[in-house]
Amino acid sequence: MRLLLVEDDVMVASGIKLGLTGAGYAVDWVGSAERALEVTRAETFDLAVIDIGLPVMDGLMLTQTLRKAGHAMPVLILTARDALQDRVQGLDMGGDDYMVKPFELPELLARLRALLRRSQAATSATLSFGPLELDTALRQACIRPIAAGGAAGPCVPIELGPREWTVMEYLMLQAPKPANKDKLLQALTGWDKEITPNAVEVYISRLRGKLEPHGLALRSIRGFGYRLELLTPP
Repeated sequence: MRLLLVEDDVMVASGIKLGLTGAGYAVDWVGSAERALEVTRAETFDLAVIDIGLPVMDGLMLTQTLRKAGHAMPVLILTARDALQDRVQGLDMGGDDYMVKPFELPELLARLRALLRRSQAATSATLSFGPLELDTALRQACIRPIAAGGAAGPCVPIELGPREWTVMEYLMLQAPKPANKDKLLQALTGWDKEITPNAVEVYISRLRGKLEPHGLALRSIRGFGYRLELLTPP
């Protein structure tokens, strides 16, 4: 998932970005609302984390401007203000959630996961497709085979590298619809890293090798991307 962080304090932004990238997110950071408006006109993000106390245009006005421009991505507002009126104003101007500084990283990550699930119409921290299960909170993947008679067996862990996890999570959030390759590429990297479209093929190939023995396929959709499917029994 690709996140936009809008924070003018360099030390705070560096700490948040470090925590989010460590959790597997691709994070792009800007220090002003004006720059945020520029990049959102040109690129797509899955979620924005916006500080209220920005110079010139503040975070509330930025959030409202993004909504008026038609951006539907979830927005998590960060602020040092903890008055009820401030929280209400932030939500009324288009924010989806509100966190008061200082905060702990685990809570920030949990709130981000909840917002991303909501935006993708997922209701649980565990994503399931056929026998595959992803626990987005623990970042664990497993296969739950179906035994004779339809009974589900124990979930057997499978190893996914950080970028394999990102690809798999994105595909499952989109399933049964196909995932756009360009957006998948954006979910893998931000401005400070370069990943070629061919590299996406590498991760898709690795995942196919891990999933096909368990009855799952990653089908290429020409000119668009990939779709997670159940293999047809022979």
